Amino acid sequence: MAQYRNKLPQMSGDLFMTDGGLETTLIFLENIHLPDFAAFVLLENEAGREMLRKYYRRYANIARDNNVGFILESMTWRLNSDWGEKLGYSPERIADFSCKSIDLLLGIRSEYEGSIPNIVISGCLGPRGDAYSAGISMTASEAEAYHRAQIADFRKTEADMVAAYTIPYIAEGTGIALAAKSEEMPLALSFTVETDGRLPSGELLKDAIKQVDDATGKSPAYYMINCAHPAHFVDVLDKGAAWTKRIMAIMANASTKSHAELDESTELDEGNPQELGLHYLDLAQRLENLNVIGGCCGTDHRHIAEMCNVFINKKRS
Repeated sequence: MAQYRNKLPQMSGDLFMTDGGLETTLIFLENIHLPDFAAFVLLENEAGREMLRKYYRRYANIARDNNVGFILESMTWRLNSDWGEKLGYSPERIADFSCKSIDLLLGIRSEYEGSIPNIVISGCLGPRGDAYSAGISMTASEAEAYHRAQIADFRKTEADMVAAYTIPYIAEGTGIALAAKSEEMPLALSFTVETDGRLPSGELLKDAIKQVDDATGKSPAYYMINCAHPAHFVDVLDKGAAWTKRIMAIMANASTKSHAELDESTELDEGNPQELGLHYLDLAQRLENLNVIGGCCGTDHRHIAEMCNVFINKKRS
């Protein structure tokens, strides 16, 4: 039975952290080959599973040392039917990976229960196509039908919630929210933005949140922004506006480069962990409900530790 599915502890306003850029850490820092950025393939064998446990324990230690809640996100950003089929996996194998991903996280939670305030298990899903473009265009109803299968797989596990990352256009986000609502799974919905603060589709972030909320009766538990540097979107955040109050989590990139530049880069841009931590402090002045912090591309445990040093400790003072 899921521990927090009916009452997510982060909704109380308590401070939480999650991990950094899983895929970029494994590829660039651990020299692991991930086909099409698919980290779930490491679940295939014990060596890969132990590598994932090592990764998550590093962040769990930071949460323990800072006495802050921890959201464990599964390594399944690429685990939908299109990407799974491209990598040679059947729907049955995809469903099995969903189950195994949550089982691994449950094992991490059992190791740290009692030493971390609350540990939430989250099933991660990503966009159907390229996170940096709206090349695959679905209607909201098409997106609902497409993403519902993966959300249903997570519903059968002990996952407390699902989280959708790097969603590039409004209709896909709406469909995911409708699917999560139908499956009665709490959802954290994250859009990504370009250097101008707009979604890759060109749509406004505020319109994305407003339209999803209008179409779904405000069904997402909360919204996030990920895979963009704070400098790319801080100026579009309307302090005190109803739509910015719905944003509770930021998972930013370490680099100020655009998505196109990052796609072409052969080396990891780690940015500056100290500066990124200060950016989060600035975001807290504009997002009054920001209480979940983590990282995306280029970030690792050093960035998250600095965020805790700057953001969490400042929020507590």
